[in-house]
Amino acid sequence: MCGRTAVSLGADRIRRACVYRDNQGRRRHPEWKNAERYSPSYNKSPQSNSPVLLSRKHFEKDVSSSERILVAMRWGLIPSWFKEDDPSKMQYNTSNCRSDSMMEKLSYKGPLLKGKRCVVLADGYYEWQQQNGHKQPYFIYFPQPQQEMFSTLDVKDEDTDSEGRRLLTMAGIFDCWEPLNGGEVLYSYTIITVDASKGVSSIHHRMPAILDGDEAVRKWLDFAEVPTQEAVKLIHPTENLVFHPVSTIVNNSRNDTPECIKPIELDLKKNVKVSASSKMMLNWLKNKSPKKEEDDDDDLPRWSSQFIQTGSSKRTNSSLMHQWLKKENGEPSAKRSKKQ
Repeated sequence: MCGRTAVSLGADRIRRACVYRDNQGRRRHPEWKNAERYSPSYNKSPQSNSPVLLSRKHFEKDVSSSERILVAMRWGLIPSWFKEDDPSKMQYNTSNCRSDSMMEKLSYKGPLLKGKRCVVLADGYYEWQQQNGHKQPYFIYFPQPQQEMFSTLDVKDEDTDSEGRRLLTMAGIFDCWEPLNGGEVLYSYTIITVDASKGVSSIHHRMPAILDGDEAVRKWLDFAEVPTQEAVKLIHPTENLVFHPVSTIVNNSRNDTPECIKPIELDLKKNVKVSASSKMMLNWLKNKSPKKEEDDDDDLPRWSSQFIQTGSSKRTNSSLMHQWLKKENGEPSAKRSKKQ
């Protein structure tokens, strides 16, 4: 599952980290729709706003579906058919949805078949391992370049920052809800979860569905060109993750400090094996105190992007979802989504 994340980059650096190439090969930065609704945090929990990537075509019908936009969305999907006047009255937990049942539940099936696919961005996510009667939190993320390591970028030395942070890209479903008495539309999302990969299973039996590489991100977002039946094949576990134990201060979502992601050393008698790729980060951060990054108005540093690279992600069949979709009659074409 995924119930807590860290997103420490400011809004402008999130935008730079998400540079990509559109279907004409042009280098693009996604624009923010509502950057004022987003604030960085080392300890984000459901009902807070997080940065989410989606196709710009959801907002502008005349643009290419390969164009991307950033939206600050509420974590915890509120379906469009929800009849209460306050989203906090939602009785069900919709922060996560299981991949093996999302085509059976109306809250997720409806938006998914309409192409409402999104990518939830984070530095990484937290998971808790049961250990001798207590829970030990871990921080789980993509392997990072040595230069980055979740430290604060020094603007004075931005010329040396040749490699940017690789954000975790989690597959999600979103929907938009309009208050019954009128008012602003609420955009909200859920994170799809799958069985844990071999590496992560030592911590927890579930994990987010992670899109590893820009080709996977592109296919998941491009609802007009990639139909649901093809997109769900991207939903599977990934082994390309590293993790390290962190302090239990992260247990309280009100604690929002760099200590939340800082590696700690566990008693060897109680410890599980920490991923080898995390040892470098553990040593590097022993004497460092990373800080949350804020936006600045300086010239853009020379960022590279996880979305402009070669490489392929592992693909497997999506069992129940794929079988269900084959049998389902009358699914609307991805290019002709049902009216919302």
